[in-house]
Amino acid sequence: MSIAPDPYERTEVRDGMRITWHQRITMDDGLVLRADVYRPVEDVRCPVILTYGIYGKGVAYQDGYPMQWEKMVADHPDILVGSTNKYQNWETTDPERWVPHGYAVVRVDSRGAGWSPGFMDPACPRETEDLYQCIEWAGAQPWSNGKVGMLGISYYAGNQWRVAGMRPPHLAALIPWEGQNDRYRDSGYHGGILCQFQQTWAKHQVVHVQYGRGDKARKNPNTGESVAGPVTLSDEELAKNRVDAFQELKKHPFDHAWHRSRSADLSLVRTPLLTCANWGGQGIHPRGNFNGFTETPSDIPKWLEVHGDSHWSMFSSGYGVALQKRFFDRFLKGTDNGWDQQLRVQLNIRHPGERFVLRHENEWPLARTQWTKFYLDAEGMSLKSAPLATHGTVEYEALGNGVTFSMPPLDKDTEITGPMAAKLFISSSTADADLFLIVRVFDPQGKELTFMGSTDPNTPIANGWLRASHRRLDPQKSKPYRPYHPHDRVEPLTPGGVYACDVEIVTSCIVVPAGWQVALTIRGKDYEYDGEISEFGKKFHYGTRGTGGMTHNDPDDRPAHRFGGRVTLHAGGGRESYLLLPIIPPASAA
Repeated sequence: MSIAPDPYERTEVRDGMRITWHQRITMDDGLVLRADVYRPVEDVRCPVILTYGIYGKGVAYQDGYPMQWEKMVADHPDILVGSTNKYQNWETTDPERWVPHGYAVVRVDSRGAGWSPGFMDPACPRETEDLYQCIEWAGAQPWSNGKVGMLGISYYAGNQWRVAGMRPPHLAALIPWEGQNDRYRDSGYHGGILCQFQQTWAKHQVVHVQYGRGDKARKNPNTGESVAGPVTLSDEELAKNRVDAFQELKKHPFDHAWHRSRSADLSLVRTPLLTCANWGGQGIHPRGNFNGFTETPSDIPKWLEVHGDSHWSMFSSGYGVALQKRFFDRFLKGTDNGWDQQLRVQLNIRHPGERFVLRHENEWPLARTQWTKFYLDAEGMSLKSAPLATHGTVEYEALGNGVTFSMPPLDKDTEITGPMAAKLFISSSTADADLFLIVRVFDPQGKELTFMGSTDPNTPIANGWLRASHRRLDPQKSKPYRPYHPHDRVEPLTPGGVYACDVEIVTSCIVVPAGWQVALTIRGKDYEYDGEISEFGKKFHYGTRGTGGMTHNDPDDRPAHRFGGRVTLHAGGGRESYLLLPIIPPASAA
């Protein structure tokens, strides 16, 4: 019996590559996923770089994300050199930079997205199983050398952590670039507080590339075809074929099985990895990248790199591509390029003025860290180097602007690099309170220092969050600089009672010049930058004043009767509220 030819899959040679459009990859349940495959024209076996994700393999970067593209190439004009950039795709690698270097690039549309039919359920266990099967398919192709690496940002990074725990035999190396691995803590519920990011994310980045949008979707400029499949379904049919990601998240306010099934078990990872974090990714990714380095087994080959700039820029820059090629050449090609002799930690140390200084270290957190407590002084609204003998209090409106405690101007340049935490003693006039902590830096004129974060041009130094009713700690998983809450129950406050709350603050880095001040703001709502917003910030759909879209204002999660009272901070006299900072002395002074 003859098999009818595939009406969509085809291969052509263009721009020095052999390209197969809409390659069939059949899953164990019979569903056919579609991939675009870019490989050398010559009949050679080569390592594979594979991505599996939800953003549409046919969406041209310049069409789908024009603001991000324009900013990226303006900041990093080297991206325009050495590639036509015709095949650039959001948060994935450019095949024109890898195929001539001896690699095959495989981009798979995840189930329900782009050209892959099926039910769209982002980051669900079925997706991870699909990815496993795609890796094994790629590793077994006649043009593959049997080694598959994964490289990509965000969605294309988070699924790396999950699939690596399943140990696909052909998976040989990982570069998760700014990608989460704890579904609950990294982006779902910050300190137990519902994050609204997925609501905006689904609207702007996901729904328009769902399989079945067909004629209603934009076109792939390289093929002239719809980026969202060959069929056009009604809006009702499309809605039935996808989960409402934000509403589904709201159904799971505790860290139970649903979140665990969408998170990585880092203890099972055995694949060599380079985890790349962004200091400015407050509220979504860096926690996963740092934990991916510290929580995976100590005996596997692993490295940590940390940078600044926007979420998408450094990945495609000359700096990023060179780093990626050195790592993959070592573990996918077996090239003896000295990578193994490189120190395990590569940090771009952040200074005011968007200035970064590259430094290599042996470990993370840094062994020479001086973990330093700065105690809240409620009377002077200051941060002191020693606890106060007498008890003091300060009260604020729970949903207002809160209160700020400041250090005196620093007498010398001071580096703060690493994870942070705070212990606060609080009471509330209601049965709960949400604590939003912002570590801030001000110049001698009182102007706040912010940075181009991963998704916001006015990102503060660091953020931390905790719902007071989720204050219970897991003592086995907690560290002094990283309190860990199980988030498995509500323990209401008795109005007026005093409670100790340990708050995890997202890892960050800043060298604060002499004469500048470090401050801690405590409030019951999101940080809001009060300076002038750039044109990019005004137009960017995540450019909310400093949060990068990581907002926490859902009325169902934060009803005023429960979270809109008054909060009292207690300090001194046996209730030592403090901020814990990682102060880094010069290596020569350690």
